[in-house]
Amino acid sequence: MTSSTSSKNVAALTLAAVGVVYGDIGTSPLYALKEVFSGSHGVPLNHANLFGIVSLIVWGLTIIVSLKYVTLILRADNRGEGGIMALMALALSSVTTKSAWYRPLTIIGLLGAALFYGDSVITPAISVLSAIEGIELATPAFNAYVVPLTVFVLVALYLVQFKGSAGIGKWFGLVMLVWFATLATMGVINIIRMPEILQALNPYHALAFMAGHPWMAFVALGAIVLAFTGAEALYADMGHFGRQPIRMAWALIVFPALALNYLGQGGVLLADPGAIINPFYHQLGAWSIYPLVILSTMATVIASQATISGTFSMTQQAISLGFLPRMRVDHTSEREIGQIYIPTANWVQLVVVLLAVIGFGSSTNLAAAYGIAVTATMTTTTILTFFVVRYAWGYRLWLCLLATGFFFVIDATFFSANLLKVAHGGWFPLVLGAIMFTVMMTWKRGRQLVFDNLLKHAIPLEEFLNSLFLSPPVRVSGTAIFLRGEGDGVPHAMLHNLSHNKVLHEQVLFLTVRNRHIPRVPEKDRICIVPLGHDCYQIYVDYGFKDERDIPAALNACRMNGIDFEMMETSFFISRQTVIPTVGSGMALWRERLFATMSRNSRDAADYFRIPSNRVIELGTQVEI
Repeated sequence: MTSSTSSKNVAALTLAAVGVVYGDIGTSPLYALKEVFSGSHGVPLNHANLFGIVSLIVWGLTIIVSLKYVTLILRADNRGEGGIMALMALALSSVTTKSAWYRPLTIIGLLGAALFYGDSVITPAISVLSAIEGIELATPAFNAYVVPLTVFVLVALYLVQFKGSAGIGKWFGLVMLVWFATLATMGVINIIRMPEILQALNPYHALAFMAGHPWMAFVALGAIVLAFTGAEALYADMGHFGRQPIRMAWALIVFPALALNYLGQGGVLLADPGAIINPFYHQLGAWSIYPLVILSTMATVIASQATISGTFSMTQQAISLGFLPRMRVDHTSEREIGQIYIPTANWVQLVVVLLAVIGFGSSTNLAAAYGIAVTATMTTTTILTFFVVRYAWGYRLWLCLLATGFFFVIDATFFSANLLKVAHGGWFPLVLGAIMFTVMMTWKRGRQLVFDNLLKHAIPLEEFLNSLFLSPPVRVSGTAIFLRGEGDGVPHAMLHNLSHNKVLHEQVLFLTVRNRHIPRVPEKDRICIVPLGHDCYQIYVDYGFKDERDIPAALNACRMNGIDFEMMETSFFISRQTVIPTVGSGMALWRERLFATMSRNSRDAADYFRIPSNRVIELGTQVEI
């Protein structure tokens, strides 16, 4: 690749990152400053407080986003992939399964992932709602139509998800580029009108505000954090765009535009304190309201799309790592691997988003719910990063504590400030996060109980085969493939087949799928074959948490290793466990019933692994937990 071609590729990825990565944080100017001075946060609007708040926002963008995420966190990639699940997998692999930290780190990572789901519900709701609320300034007659219009836009957005975002994704960057250019232009215009606001660039104003009004400043942090929501997207989308384009988009486009616009909104409030009702839409005057509503709606739809796509990606990773039951995953693009659509996640999220819009009714009410999930996820990211820096990278303890401890104090302070909002709506993402955490922990624990139960009655495979071939059964033509769990004994499906049919195929493959804590496994390392004698083989198929599960494609590699078979003469034998909840030492009965329900409704293994349905023989067994 020539340097010219490489530069063009980086430029294209940078433009795409502007559209996808920065949609959430890029639409924060719609509501962040307005919420700081709303009555619920009790910050009186005067010159000193305004300079202090604007200074806190600008320096918060510098420290939290530029230093923490762009400089430090983007380095903690899991073979190029980012996000809380990838970070958790990296942290777990750095301490090994025998470490005392393994389970606590798993819980911390799952808490961060669960709270991401809560955040992903509020982001589309508050973004689109805040954009459409601009029409209220044109005439109060539109007040009654804000929520219905928001519902219409969101339903339309979720209805087209099955088509994927590949087709329209190329326009995201252009629209968001216009959006950030508009933010910067409005900021510059209002800074020129009130150049006094540039004093807010001095961090002294932020420090003076916090020192002079410690309690007021602490409460205000619960709203100031709204300016930083979406920072996690920088890390989560690293696998799609790469570290350099994300950093370039932030430094050259996003950060300057955001800083200028917040300074500009500060200038508007200096000139006209009455504009606090909605400083964003007061930046250019009444003539601009309708064009800004249209552009804002487009920008917030793009921000919502990025969040929805992030939910699909997170769900896929959770399924691959064994924290959620198998679901249908549709690939919406033949060229782009990351373009997926998960119907169950899509419709469940839409229902909860609509409940949030209708239940809270305004961006101000939703702002009380927003922030707590974001700051909790930020805190878990910092904790996991410490273990990566310390154990995966091997840095000295004092340096790790200094680097991550600084950000942990900031994250914990923001999270503590948001705890004050629990009674005013903060409970909503916490409840959603608690539900998702319970579901993920229940599924993981339930699968472990099933495995332990099967292991108690397992017959060692090699010993069984040695005894079986002392007096071998009738061998019939063709190949039998038995799916077998890692560390499991003789598959139940094989025992049933021998018991009822009294025959064994001339070639027998025991197939075990292993999930690795890396994003993708190279094709050359996908298959591992262990000969067991008598034309029997143990085959291990390794997948990363972002790999597509396609068993027939993986088995093609077997032909290059001397194992030949015809798909139309091959039978896949799959054991399906029916879980029976029982009172005992496993889990609470309600959790066992929840697990049994999820197990019953999960996508069957044949479909999930893309095994042709006409080649599958499924044999059931009951398992008590």
